Amino acid sequence: MSLPPELAEIVEDFAALGDSDKVTLLLEFAEELPPLPDHLTQDAMEPVPECQSPVFLSVDAADRNAVRVYFSAPRESPTTRGFAAILHQGLDGQSADVIAAVPNDFYFDLGLGAVVSPLRLNGMAGMLARIKRQTADKPQA
Repeated sequence: MSLPPELAEIVEDFAALGDSDKVTLLLEFAEELPPLPDHLTQDAMEPVPECQSPVFLSVDAADRNAVRVYFSAPRESPTTRGFAAILHQGLDGQSADVIAAVPNDFYFDLGLGAVVSPLRLNGMAGMLARIKRQTADKPQA
């Protein structure tokens, strides 16, 4: 599997845990999602309709060697917020090529299928697909 080191480490951390500890770790990630920068508002972000909660993302791929990924996810939705934080920590600052190489189903390796509904996992797939599309849509300089 082709994962950037930061994302690979997150996958390894989840893989080493039992189901109840995976939920705890996911909730810890939810608390680590950074706030949006001042220049970015939710209105300027793309919604992720696959998520059961209102999640929005924005990708700044102007520097294809250091793509920036931003999320807005409500605190009342810790599972979805945790997914956003995982993607943020694993992909923010990576190159466009590294992001494009992330397998679309990498999140199965987190081992959350037994503790999170398939609908919620579909939300993470939607987030990753949008990040990849927005990264690919940015013309190369």
